[in-house]
Amino acid sequence: MSGVLTLVQVLLGLAAAFALVRAVRGPNLVDRIVALDLVLLLVAGGLAAHGARDGSQLFVGAVIVVALVAFVGTVLVARFIEWRDG
Repeated sequence: MSGVLTLVQVLLGLAAAFALVRAVRGPNLVDRIVALDLVLLLVAGGLAAHGARDGSQLFVGAVIVVALVAFVGTVLVARFIEWRDG
């Protein structure tokens, strides 16, 4: 089981690295925001995998907070973009 969780964490790290590259090189603001949202959700997944490895329930709260911050941040930026363009 530990080997599977290690593989999951490595794959999440690789995905986060690719998303960060997309956030830096994105052609417009919307692409950058989606990439940063993806990074935050990958961080939440990494925290969940780490919590599963340790068997600790303390990471559940952190996962919920990170996912909520990602959601609220994306909604706020979407409203800003809509306001700016409208």
